[in-house]
Amino acid sequence: EERNEAGVSDGRNDGLIEDDWPGHRLDLFTYPEHYREDVDSVYIPHGVIMDRVERLARYVTEDFGDCITVLCVLKGGYKFCADLVEFIEVLGRNSDKYLETRVEFIRLKSYLNDQSTEELHIIGSRDLSFVRGKSVLIVEAIVDTGKTMKALLKHVETFEPTMVKVAGVSRPPHTHGVGVHYESLKKGAVECGG
Repeated sequence: EERNEAGVSDGRNDGLIEDDWPGHRLDLFTYPEHYREDVDSVYIPHGVIMDRVERLARYVTEDFGDCITVLCVLKGGYKFCADLVEFIEVLGRNSDKYLETRVEFIRLKSYLNDQSTEELHIIGSRDLSFVRGKSVLIVEAIVDTGKTMKALLKHVETFEPTMVKVAGVSRPPHTHGVGVHYESLKKGAVECGG
């Protein structure tokens, strides 16, 4: 597998940055002075992140039909989701394929004293009936152990969406590193509307 000078490979479901990669030197970047004592290096420059989010938007636009329900996991997923949806909208304006996008928010709690648990607590309404018969993209900032995502997927599936995909930054099991992933979890017909 080929990797660039930043230790990043260029596959659709990877972009893995190895744990032992030291990052970019700080003298290559402009950053707030108050971070000087706290930051040793930059692992992923903002431009690289935005490029990857734009590529994810292209994959989403290709994979979904005419409409999508985006389920944004708060709080961490908000900025990632906003950037992703903006790129999807820009792609739609600049091509012949417009993807109608509805964004809904959900807040989860699955950690107790910094430890991931099997139990998922949805903060707010547990009623996700708005995903019934819809194509759903779950956007999560960090997928660590996968326990929370598995529990959320199980809950979402009870509302019978036609398709569910997940976009997020994750640490894949049995690897050493972090990557941006976009996974298909269920295939089916796409139904638009309401």
